[in-house]
Amino acid sequence: MRRASFSLVPFSGAGLPPGAGIIGAMVRNANKFTIRYELLSASKVAVPPPVDAPARTDRLWENTCFEFFLCPKNSDHYWELNLSPAGHWNVYRFASYRKGMQEEHAFTALPFSVIAEPDSLVLALEADLTTLISSDEAVDAGISAVVRLIDGTFTYWALSHPGPQPDFHLRDGFILEF
Repeated sequence: MRRASFSLVPFSGAGLPPGAGIIGAMVRNANKFTIRYELLSASKVAVPPPVDAPARTDRLWENTCFEFFLCPKNSDHYWELNLSPAGHWNVYRFASYRKGMQEEHAFTALPFSVIAEPDSLVLALEADLTTLISSDEAVDAGISAVVRLIDGTFTYWALSHPGPQPDFHLRDGFILEF
């Protein structure tokens, strides 16, 4: 089993409420991946309300959205998993950096939990990724989030920001090894 705690950093600190942060942990046990995000100082964050019937939805990053990327070691292809606090989700496969984007149909659902408190938000997912990777295959992971504030400002959070603009797809940002 491999476990890594993380603390995401904003691309720019402008407009962030005091104490804002995103912390969490990712665990891999064979092909079971568990990820838990905790958004701190969430009172100024635009959190979409929960829906009764979560569904695969495109363009979740146009609102508050938690994301992670998985890339087999020494490979060009990778997957992007998007989770909305509303309950919507999506998984995309890329052939290489931002090329060949297509929905990954290995999943028909991606159930996760969301707990909203007055000043924090916790999102947790446990997924079996056997359809994507073998249990002995090494994987590099990137963890990120798009956070929309109630004033409409967007902030971009990641483990690292290796480029001059926020770009979660940059391979140099996939810095956790599983």
